[in-house]
Amino acid sequence: LVQPPVENYANPKTCFFHVLFKAAALAFYILSALFFNSFVIIFVVTVLLSALDFWVVKNVSGRILVGLRWWNEINDLGESVWRFECLDQESLARMNKKDSWLFWWTLYLSAVAWIVLGIFSLIRFQADYLLVIGVCLTLNIANIVGFTKCRKDAKKQIEQFATQTIASRFSSTLQSAFSVV
Repeated sequence: LVQPPVENYANPKTCFFHVLFKAAALAFYILSALFFNSFVIIFVVTVLLSALDFWVVKNVSGRILVGLRWWNEINDLGESVWRFECLDQESLARMNKKDSWLFWWTLYLSAVAWIVLGIFSLIRFQADYLLVIGVCLTLNIANIVGFTKCRKDAKKQIEQFATQTIASRFSSTLQSAFSVV
């Protein structure tokens, strides 16, 4: 039997750090009650790990694993404006499927994990820990929204490029056909 080659991660170090800070923030939050009695320590360390995760995902792993980048800025009128960047169509087609799969699944699963932890905090009437979860979930959801909008914008750009290419080729074919006549 000949088995097809298994696709490996193209960027294992980036994948490792993409998962590391998510897992570290969740693990620290869950296990911290066993080792610390101070809400302040739990809050600061968990939020710091979650902020590191936000930064790594937004500025490093998003670019490398899925070829997307987003940011939000305030224009001169004081309005919030989303900015998106993506690799060209050819480069996006070469992106590693395993890297992409890991990126998207961990992005969504970590948000689900924070929501579940939030439900447990509600059940246990731990309002102060809801603050920690709220900050971590907000950072996670900001990346989800940013990268989801960026992916939709990238697909729209690819469709526009394809439409423009087809239209220009059609018009050049039409022009050459009429120039012969």
